[in-house]
Order: sequence, then C-alpha cells, then structure tokens
Amino acid sequence: MGPECVSLLCVCVLLLFPSAISRPPSESDTYTECTDGYQWDPQTQHCKDINECETIPEACKGEMKCFNHYGGYLCLPRSASVIPAPEPPGQPDPEPYNPCPIGFESSGDSCVDIDECEKDKHDCQPSQQCFNMQGTFSCQCPDGYRKVGTECVDIDECRYRYCQHRCVNVPGSFSCQCEPGFQLAGNNRSCIDVDECRMGVPCQHRCYNTYGTFLCRCDQGYELDPDSFRCHDIDECSYSSYLCQYRCVNQPGKFACSCPEGYQLLGTRLCQDINECETGSHECADGQTCVNVHGDYQCVQDNRCQDPYVHLSNNRCVCPSSKPACQDLPYSIVHRYMSVTSERSVPADIFQIQATSVYPGAYNTFHIRSGDDDGDFYIRQINNISAMVVLARAVTGPREYELDLEMVSVNPLVSYQTRSVLRLSIHVGPHAF
Repeated sequence: MGPECVSLLCVCVLLLFPSAISRPPSESDTYTECTDGYQWDPQTQHCKDINECETIPEACKGEMKCFNHYGGYLCLPRSASVIPAPEPPGQPDPEPYNPCPIGFESSGDSCVDIDECEKDKHDCQPSQQCFNMQGTFSCQCPDGYRKVGTECVDIDECRYRYCQHRCVNVPGSFSCQCEPGFQLAGNNRSCIDVDECRMGVPCQHRCYNTYGTFLCRCDQGYELDPDSFRCHDIDECSYSSYLCQYRCVNQPGKFACSCPEGYQLLGTRLCQDINECETGSHECADGQTCVNVHGDYQCVQDNRCQDPYVHLSNNRCVCPSSKPACQDLPYSIVHRYMSVTSERSVPADIFQIQATSVYPGAYNTFHIRSGDDDGDFYIRQINNISAMVVLARAVTGPREYELDLEMVSVNPLVSYQTRSVLRLSIHVGPHAF
C-alpha cells in the first residue's frame, strides 16, 4: 500500500491495514476472533469491516469529516477526499488495490480467502500437492512419499517388512505377494496356506494338503508317475517270481495267483491238488476205481488180475498152487497206487511195504523185481517184516512208473519158500506241488 494524498490540503497520509483475522475459525470453535476494526459475519463466514463512522457517535470532532477505512477510519476536513496518488512515469501498473490481508481478497464489504491451489498461485513442486488453508496454502507430499529438501521422494515401505513373504514397492505404495501355495489374508499382508486339494488339483487318486503345497498319493498297487499327479499300475509279478506258487497274473492295482488245471488255490498264493475222486467230479464208470493223482485222476479196473491169477478181493490177485502155471510165479499180487510231485528232494522215503502174514522161523527179504530200469528207486529194509521204497533221484513229470516190489519168505526149518508181489503204480505229477 502506497501513500495517498488528500486533495486541497495536499497532505500525504500513509494508510496502514492491520490484519483482519487473527486466526481462522474451525468447526470445533464456539466463538470467532477478528482484529480490531472487524467483526464476524456469520452469513459470509468472514471478518467484516466495522464502519466506525456509523457506529461511533461523533467519531470526528469539529469541522473534521469521518472517512471509513478497512480496520479503522480517518478524520479529514469536510472538503477533503481520498484519491490514489499518480504513479511515477515509466513504472509498471501497480496491482489492484487490495484492502484485505495477505491471502484474502475483497468481496463487497468482506474479505474472503484466496484459494491459491485452485488459482495456481502457489509455489508447490510438481511432486507435491497443494492444500488450501485460510489465508495461505500448504505444500504436502502424497501418501507414500516423504519430503527431501523441496522434493517428494517415494517411501520404500518394503524396508519395514510389512509383508510376511514378498514385498513389491511401487511409487507411493507397496503390495504384498505370497509364495506359491499361499494366498493373501484379509489384512493384505499375511499369507495363509491354500488348500489345493479343495481347488481341484489334478491328483488322479488321492490328494493331501501340506503347508504351502500338496502331495498326490496313489492307491495300493499303484505308483506315482514322474509328473507327480497321475498313477500307474505296479506290475507286482515283474518284481519277483516267488509271489505265486504257479503263475502270477497282474491286475489293476493288485495281482492274483492262478493254478494249473486240476489244482485250486490254497489261500491266495499256493496251489493244492483237487481230489476229483472225493469231490465226485471224475467220470469213472462202474467196475472202475477212481485214483487221484497230482493234477488229475485215473480210472482203473476193479479186477486187474490176469490169467492164471484170479481175483480174490479188492486189488488182490492170487495164483492157486493147483494151477501148473503158478509154480514159478509169485503167489499173490497186490495193486497199490500213489502220486509224487516233480523235482522232489532226494533221497525221499515214499512208500512202506509191510508183510501181512508172518510165520515163525521165516525170514523175509524185499527187492524191486521190475519197473526200475533207470535206477530211480531202491529198497531199504527196515526189519524182518517191513521195508521202505526210497526215491533215489529227482524225477520230472508227468511220468508213470509201475514197480513190482517182491517179498521172498524163507523158512529153513520146514524147507518152505514163498513169494508175493506188491505192484506199485507211481504217478509223477507235472509240477513241484
């Protein structure tokens, strides 16, 4: 504000303008304060100049005239008037006269705040934000920035370890990320485990959730593929030849044992011969006897006696001494049947001979009369009335032997000698079971 001249008297008066507002009112104020010469206008919400010339009786005495002025008044001669003084030549036009304090502008009889931010009358840096205030303005940094000198620089929030797993700094902010297998919790900072098993992971059989990941597992009899998702069948039969006694059959997720014809499973792995003679599954006719052998059965004639022998009882033939043809033949032939497995460990006792008639003073001897051309068997005499047939070498079936086991009985006291034969039919089965 410059000097103003009073006309007629050519008196220069320096007009001073005190601040109209000592502090801006806030929403929490219950009263307002204005500087001397001003009063609060509730309609405009600003401090309004008081016209002392109207409110003060006889503000100027004598011949003096009262001139109202912002924040005060002047007493001048009645013939005086206030006019602006002319500017010196060559000086730029002065700014329009503003009777209000700095940061305010005149609006009628009031002073209103100037919004420097809206009118771009601030000196905030491009990185700063302008906030208007009563009579002034403030330059502040946006959220996520801090002031360094006159500039706003990004705050690296990741230095403060706000995130449980990974932190990604971005201009003015940051974001938290989780490792695979986790997801952000509701606070956007912590990480919680993801139950992949409930999200439809491609496990072919079973899924087990673990902390941060999951595991695929296969049902029994399957193993996991290298992709860790799919399962393929385990061929148990390829791992060992001892799983089954006869044959291993691989099946999806398991294996099964099978037996050859004429055998049945004993438990889950062993094979047992089926006794067709007991089960009635044979086809022997009348006059025949069913003889069970390993893996099969045989039908033999009830009467196997050949002339000059006559059928005396079941499986027993005799040659009467009254017949001349019987003179050099054994007195009796008894038919017996048995079956052994292939590759049986040797030597093995397989059949015991027992004398049925014993005479005082008689001596009995036993030997193989016929049927052992390869020497696969021998006789071990146990005592005077019994002997044991021994398998001397391992034999492989299927194969049939018919051994004539002869017992010679001699009584030197009465010069008596007799012979009898046990005709033993031996069937060697096709398997070792």
